[in-house]
Amino acid sequence: MPRLGAGRPKSRPDRVLADKAYTSRANRAYLRRRGIKATIPSKTDQDAARRRKGSAGGRPPAFDPVIYRQRHAVECGINRLKRHRAVATRYDKLAVRYEATVHITTINEWLHSLRDRP
Repeated sequence: MPRLGAGRPKSRPDRVLADKAYTSRANRAYLRRRGIKATIPSKTDQDAARRRKGSAGGRPPAFDPVIYRQRHAVECGINRLKRHRAVATRYDKLAVRYEATVHITTINEWLHSLRDRP
């Protein structure tokens, strides 16, 4: 990411969006140490364990469902592209050709979405 002013380029994201697989204490501590906000839903068993501990269980980690919905929308879009075999398996060896395949697939999906409208 380029920096607007003088100095080194920015080397860390402002926020990390992840699914429940990455909700471990170690992952959250690493992000907190680096000053990166996390939008990761917590697992139900971890929530239950924290509630069982009462006040010693601590505060639940912050979670913004609106931001998480945006991540879900992007992931669904990528999965729509992966329905096409050439994108999912990456047959093309050159990055330029793979990028062209993704562009063609995106245009194809867009045209199909226009056709399905009432």
